[in-house]
Amino acid sequence: MAERVEVWAAGDAYEPYVGRWSRPVAREFLAWLAVGRGAGWLDVGCGTGALTQTVLAVADPAAVLGVDASPGFVAYARAHAGDRRARFAVADARRLPAPDDGMDAAVSGLVLNFVPEPDLAAGEMARVTRPGGRVAAYVWDYADGMELIRRFWEAAAALDPGAADLDEGRRFELCRPEALARLLAGAGLVEVETRPIEVSTRFQDFDDYWTPFLGGQGPAPGYAMSLDAERRDALREALRARLPAAADGSIALRARAWAVKGTRQG
Repeated sequence: MAERVEVWAAGDAYEPYVGRWSRPVAREFLAWLAVGRGAGWLDVGCGTGALTQTVLAVADPAAVLGVDASPGFVAYARAHAGDRRARFAVADARRLPAPDDGMDAAVSGLVLNFVPEPDLAAGEMARVTRPGGRVAAYVWDYADGMELIRRFWEAAAALDPGAADLDEGRRFELCRPEALARLLAGAGLVEVETRPIEVSTRFQDFDDYWTPFLGGQGPAPGYAMSLDAERRDALREALRARLPAAADGSIALRARAWAVKGTRQG
């Protein structure tokens, strides 16, 4: 069995991997939530700040608190927010540093499937949201629609069958809409809905696709960097042969996320 290596610490390495693709998803996600202006927001598992920055850019919030378990990600998000309405803290999603009923909206982007007890995180998000407020999240569709990662694991498993055990599509139930809906309903939320959000991930060339996997941030990059040089080179060339490159060398893939939202009961 391949070794599971998951590191979440370096914002500069995470951003070109999936942080950059989270931002267009976040815009459509926030439009779907339709939270009013002047709201107080909590971003659970804020990572490098992609969702927090999008809230600041399009939702006109009164304030946004971003929390993440990674001190490195929190430091990166704080350094790049550039807005006095945003503040950040290192915190566990299962023990949020916010009072009961204190937020108008509690949201999470690309993290709930990585929380060891996501039901506790969903319960905490409901606890800190005021009655009538919104709790919502989105995660990648690792099982099918997140092609940049799907292609990676298909190539890796062809060379190393043990790599299949590390594939997020196999590991995470929460990459499916039914599981996300059950999660929020189980936290006592009502009017629970799910929807897909699909964006294009266009890479300038193969290096633009491959290099972020060398940053070691997350399951697939962690696996890539656990290989010796010869096996990593073999994986790189297997991917190069599989990816659909255009005449100019660019590579266009699709990235689908599943989003879920619910309302805190009054």
